[in-house]
Amino acid sequence: MPRPLSGDDIRRRPEASEMLDSLLATGGLVLLRDSVEWEGRGLLKALIKKSALRGEQVHVLGCEVSEEEFREGLGSDVNSRLVYHDLFRDPSNWSQPGEAAPEGPLKALRSMCRRTDRGSVTIALDSLSWLLCHIPCVTLCQALHALSQRNVDPGAGDNPLIEQVRVLGLLHEELHGPGPVGAVSSLAHTEVTLSGKMDQTSASILCRRPQQRATYQTWWFSILPDFSLDLHEGLPLHSELHRDPHTTQVDPATHLTFNLHLSKKEREAKDSLTLPFQFSSEKQQALLHPVPGQTTGRIFYEPDAFDDVDQEDPDDDLDI
Repeated sequence: MPRPLSGDDIRRRPEASEMLDSLLATGGLVLLRDSVEWEGRGLLKALIKKSALRGEQVHVLGCEVSEEEFREGLGSDVNSRLVYHDLFRDPSNWSQPGEAAPEGPLKALRSMCRRTDRGSVTIALDSLSWLLCHIPCVTLCQALHALSQRNVDPGAGDNPLIEQVRVLGLLHEELHGPGPVGAVSSLAHTEVTLSGKMDQTSASILCRRPQQRATYQTWWFSILPDFSLDLHEGLPLHSELHRDPHTTQVDPATHLTFNLHLSKKEREAKDSLTLPFQFSSEKQQALLHPVPGQTTGRIFYEPDAFDDVDQEDPDDDLDI
């Protein structure tokens, strides 16, 4: 059973809870795409906290940081609901000498597919980028698809063993090419792209629900030390990102073999030039009022032996 709301929860802005609820509304894969400048582990832990406080069992596959560092900042009521699968200390599973060929991360993913929890389950992968470096992309996509499926107990009757499965995957998209990123994105029901402006983070959320139109919205927020969200108001949904003053702007026309810009003299010469197909007033006056004594051009035509000139039937040579 989820714990009752405390005074701090009541004083929280309802919009922050609305944002987290929108991300956790459906099952399937929720993909968090971060970068070096805007990290996404804080939002991942905020979603884990929200899921745990709603009474869900949360499985965490930790790859990039230690278990102690990951649990830091989360309260005891949240940590008590976390089932941590540690790949940080022994990623290749070398601590099991009895296994001839340890499977490492793939074995951990497959073991998470065989769950026995009841109710809704949230699985957090920290991170998908680490897994992509150790597992082929096709194999990882198959494992993600298997993770997001519901487990049904044949003996449970009308009550399935798991009501809803949600997978939270953190992806450092700067580390991968368009192929792996596109493959993982195609499996996601919800994509969250993190960016920002100054010290404020924005989350661009793309939701794809079955038999519904895709929805897109942007939230501006800050993550508090207890991994709660504080939303910012008064900011435009699609504002221009803050430019790095140390970033140099490259002129795309620098190394071209032709010039895209005209000088002042070149532009004046271009504007004063009369093109041959332009019917200017001088040409019009010369044709309407020819100068006396000026020789005009004439065309002399002498038919040869093969010309069939018939004034009554000019198309006779076409054999129609």
